[in-house]
Amino acid sequence: MTYAQLVERLADIGISEKEVNVANKLSRGKFSAAIMLACLSAVGSTVLHLE
Repeated sequence: MTYAQLVERLADIGISEKEVNVANKLSRGKFSAAIMLACLSAVGSTVLHLE
């Protein structure tokens, strides 16, 4: 999935982000849990296992 596709999917669930902002957040490796959960939801993940 490209950053552009992720931005489109985030928009579909009501989260407005620019492609460059998403790319920067993810490439830095430092982002909030809220963004992580939003991205997981946007890509269709329904299960998150934490151990």
